[in-house]
Amino acid sequence: MIVTIDGPAGSGKSTAARELATRLGLAYLDTGAMYRAVTLKALETGVALDDADALGRLARDSDLRVDSEPSHPRVLLDGRDVSDAVRSMRVNRGTSLVARVPAVRRALVDKQRQIGRDLGGRGVGGLVADGRDQGSVVFPDADFKFLIRAALEKRAERRFQEMTAGAGDDPIVFEEILANLRERDATDAVQWAPLEATGEAVEIDTTAMSVDDVVERMLESITAPQVP
Repeated sequence: MIVTIDGPAGSGKSTAARELATRLGLAYLDTGAMYRAVTLKALETGVALDDADALGRLARDSDLRVDSEPSHPRVLLDGRDVSDAVRSMRVNRGTSLVARVPAVRRALVDKQRQIGRDLGGRGVGGLVADGRDQGSVVFPDADFKFLIRAALEKRAERRFQEMTAGAGDDPIVFEEILANLRERDATDAVQWAPLEATGEAVEIDTTAMSVDDVVERMLESITAPQVP
């Protein structure tokens, strides 16, 4: 079984995806963390975030792995655990720029599909993947597709709380997060637009919903009798 969850940053898709994967006994694929890892490496190695060719090579040549355990997902970059480092505000600022580069997207889509194949080869029952193009590009034949949204202010509030909890000495400014999400929304929506056009994804507005409510809504769709 492959389940995809797409939507804007801060909509709660990663939290819901981890819980859904746990409830279903499936692996979890955090694709957003992969783009963050590429951004982190670019910042650490001095690759300019507007150098599309260099970013594409970096994404293609990096040893990028994600732990598929939903209760404790980790990101490994060239053998180093960067699970905390990829959540910094510095990385957050640059990720939207990196994610727009076609060569980066092609490289990471290939890696994401390979992860899906590897899980299948190990006899894992399936996976829950969250991102922005999982149902439209990466796994177009997924068994179940979800598109989740939330109001901009609510998403900024969630992201602020998440980043503040693990910020350390990194200053977190709510207004900067709000502006960052607004900027990303302007370009990210094209990635899940095909799901809207076809109506093949179940749409859920999470603004006033708890994580449990969202997961229960997804489980209802997955377990409902399928109409031929």
